[in-house]
Amino acid sequence: MKANKIIAGIALVGAIAFTATGCAGAGGGGNAGGGSGDKITVGFAQTGSESGWRSANTESMKEAFSEANGFNLVFNAADNKPEAQIAAVRSFINQGVDAIVLAPIVSDGWDDVLKEAKDANIPVILEDRTVSASKDLYASWIGLDFKKEGETAGTWVADNFGKTPTNLVVLEGTTGSSAATDRATGFNDAIKGTDIKVLDSQTGNFTRADGKTVMEGFLQKYGSQINLLFAHNDDMGLGALEAIKAAGLKPGTDIKIVTIDAVKDGMTALSNGEFNYIVECNPLLGEKTAEVVKKVVAGESVDKSYIVEDQAFDQEQAKKVLDSRPY
Repeated sequence: MKANKIIAGIALVGAIAFTATGCAGAGGGGNAGGGSGDKITVGFAQTGSESGWRSANTESMKEAFSEANGFNLVFNAADNKPEAQIAAVRSFINQGVDAIVLAPIVSDGWDDVLKEAKDANIPVILEDRTVSASKDLYASWIGLDFKKEGETAGTWVADNFGKTPTNLVVLEGTTGSSAATDRATGFNDAIKGTDIKVLDSQTGNFTRADGKTVMEGFLQKYGSQINLLFAHNDDMGLGALEAIKAAGLKPGTDIKIVTIDAVKDGMTALSNGEFNYIVECNPLLGEKTAEVVKKVVAGESVDKSYIVEDQAFDQEQAKKVLDSRPY
């Protein structure tokens, strides 16, 4: 009798577990994905941890999508490998999350998996970067105006160096990313018709290590011909700064440096006169993204895009705000 009761109890527990698993595996909405209570389960597919900007962005997102704010966050960082990021999104779909937040590493290649999410009734919200896929495959995008960032950097360069023969090298961001593409377009438009000559332009993958390596190559090839460096982000500029110093040159003087991001290390270099100008790219997108996700999951209407405003800094402006910067 006792053994029979134990077996019956095990069978009942198994049936309950199967039922719970079946609910969790259902399509998006209604706390699919194993959310507890009325929490929203969100899968966040981050690019990786390639820079100080990205670290600040990740922390902003984790804070905004906390349990205290009504979320269960499933986080994945793809180490800047597009195929790994697509696999992460497919995993979120299979888990039946309520919504997916995606910071796409590159713009192309998203059509199939975004359609899979749509077919599963799981809304996708883009964060930071954009995709080339049809706009009906995602609910909204929260980010920065990358083209304007490039234009702002280019305008400062044109105003300060455009009437003097100046040799420029460029450290590009990850090839195929919307940030790199748009910043390059904006910058190139702004310096068009000036006396600035682009000696070389190569990707540094938004990382400090690659920025240093590529800059070493530029210095070996062009040496003292280089007057100016434009880096698509601070980290690549900081890597280049190390290479410039190692070559016996003075960053900010022998080679002027213009970057985009305005993270703490970059702003410190600017305050010290080793950078000359930085255009901000605000990484604190978490709060706005969480707000949009809640509205989308609730069935409320949202705008197709939300652009966060940026600032720009020279040395004196950087000195004034450095200590108060949150990132």
